[in-house]
Amino acid sequence: MNDTPQDIITAINRLRQERRAVILAHTYQPAEVQDIADYVGDSYGLSVQAAAIKDADLIVFCGVQFMAETAAILNPTRKVIMPDPSAGCPMADMITADKLRAFKAKHPGAPVVCYVNSTAEVKAESDICCTSANAVKIVKSLGDVPEILFVPDQFLGKFVENQLGRKLVLWEGFCPTHYTLGPETIARMKAEYPDAKVMVHPETRPDTQAAADYILSTGQMVDLVKDTNIKRFLVGTEEGIIHTLRKTAPHCEFIAISQFLRCPNMKKTTLPKILNALETGETVISVDPVIAAKAKKAIDAMLDISRRP
Repeated sequence: MNDTPQDIITAINRLRQERRAVILAHTYQPAEVQDIADYVGDSYGLSVQAAAIKDADLIVFCGVQFMAETAAILNPTRKVIMPDPSAGCPMADMITADKLRAFKAKHPGAPVVCYVNSTAEVKAESDICCTSANAVKIVKSLGDVPEILFVPDQFLGKFVENQLGRKLVLWEGFCPTHYTLGPETIARMKAEYPDAKVMVHPETRPDTQAAADYILSTGQMVDLVKDTNIKRFLVGTEEGIIHTLRKTAPHCEFIAISQFLRCPNMKKTTLPKILNALETGETVISVDPVIAAKAKKAIDAMLDISRRP
């Protein structure tokens, strides 16, 4: 039995070599999970990394269900396991394949842009996926079509609308964690830290975005602070990214803008659960091959557009 954190870390490092495993972790994961991972990133970065993996037989995905599904879709010959398969995404659960088919029936011929925060079944019913980092580019690539359906995050959709100056047909989904952040909290924190710049995620509400200095995906936040003269940031996204930002830019001060920006599902992964997953090979995340093939087309379409200048 491994009793101390260091014992657990030592065992994880031994087993990852024996099992030829790679550990992927989202930036919202607990600090100790990020530190044990081979790669830490946002949804887009993890999608790219999953697609590029070569020297691994096993992927340990530290995130939520839809992310592990994406890794499984992009790695059909590898085993993908989640340390805690109960880690879901409330936003992803706000739309189903049946609901999307009914939505499409009301707007025949309209392409569907699907945020990666969705199930494999929903991706399979979509034309192209997007992440918060590339949503504007993906929608713009579709050209001047009469209608574009955007699911499931209405607030990311509204951000895209504002950036492109065009209306989308939005599904009324949202992230419950990001929804808690309002402009009144930003105003209060700005009064306390007047020299700080505010960055928020595009999953936040439009009135919250309007009060921020920057509206960025988690990956874009990390990129911004790598080489900046700004000394202090108020961070308006899930608190896990604070650890990532501090490691990336130790010369800056990062302050969580709200105590409520904590996703309980992202915090389900622990070092003992990672060790157990490596020891047992559980829990395997698999996607029906027919659904996976359809979903992969939407994911590949996104990756193709994202690679273009």
